[in-house]
Amino acid sequence: MSKITAAITAVHGYLPPNVVTNHDLAKIVDTSDEWIRTRTGIIERRKLENGSTSDMAAEAVKGLLEKKGIDPLEIELVIVATVTPDYTFPSTANVVCDKTGMKNAWGYDLNSACSGFIFGLQTGSKFIESGTHKKVLVIGADMMSSILDYEDRTTCVIFGDGGGVVLLEPNEEGLGIQDAILRTDGSGRQYLYQPAGGSVNPPTVRTVEERMHFVKQEGKTVFKFAVTNMAEVSAEIMEKNNLKSEDVDWLVPHQANLRIIDATAQRMGLPTEKVMINIQKYGNTTAGTLPLCLWDWEKQLKKGDNVILSAFGGGFTWGAVYLKWAYNS
Repeated sequence: MSKITAAITAVHGYLPPNVVTNHDLAKIVDTSDEWIRTRTGIIERRKLENGSTSDMAAEAVKGLLEKKGIDPLEIELVIVATVTPDYTFPSTANVVCDKTGMKNAWGYDLNSACSGFIFGLQTGSKFIESGTHKKVLVIGADMMSSILDYEDRTTCVIFGDGGGVVLLEPNEEGLGIQDAILRTDGSGRQYLYQPAGGSVNPPTVRTVEERMHFVKQEGKTVFKFAVTNMAEVSAEIMEKNNLKSEDVDWLVPHQANLRIIDATAQRMGLPTEKVMINIQKYGNTTAGTLPLCLWDWEKQLKKGDNVILSAFGGGFTWGAVYLKWAYNS
């Protein structure tokens, strides 16, 4: 019997219709289009006006199921990677299942910040490889506008709302997920985090008044760690799997900062045309960036393509996944 691997067999995304440009932000915070563009590569991002993370995830799921002609009752497991859940509990995965009619699925949320999608991908793949599950959804979605301080120009210009989903199914052709290298370093937690809302600083009048429920970031430190670790783990997974630059068809990098993306591609020896970049349109959607990239580029992906997904997130978390694309669009 052939070895079972977990392959992505479908992808879909959702983006709120409301576009927020750099010029829009310059009207409410001390910044400019030139300042944002030169430091991040971002031109615009999306903002959800009415709704929640589960609404975006549910729309992505509905689109995928319709595209593949799959009954919601066929889905067995749903993993939602997010740092902006609808509630502390129940999980956003539970809510998404309810909103989409996936009544036979169980699920849970996974919080690994911007690395959440690749952590979820690796986790979901094990249920497929074990033979216990046939259809697993891995969702990456975040409503970052819900935790942004629009008086803090160092964070509010970076993030956007959106998300995507992939379907994992068994494959016996040697396609799908081949390898993953995942890392965490909790000593970096104070450089990119949400200070209040958890058990360390439960919600109080003081935490609200001191604006502790918003994202806080020490940009220079995060940038330094991200450039080094995202680039190195991407090169490491290539070396581990005996891949040369010419063997890699696509790099799917987390869309945090164009300079980080460029540094990662350079470390891997990849030209720009092999790198999926949409940060200019959507900003950093946290766990949503990678599935949104796959959705944008789906028609360009070919069966058998060697694809490396790479991310770095708050916590710190980082990693890379190597997969062989399983289908032609």
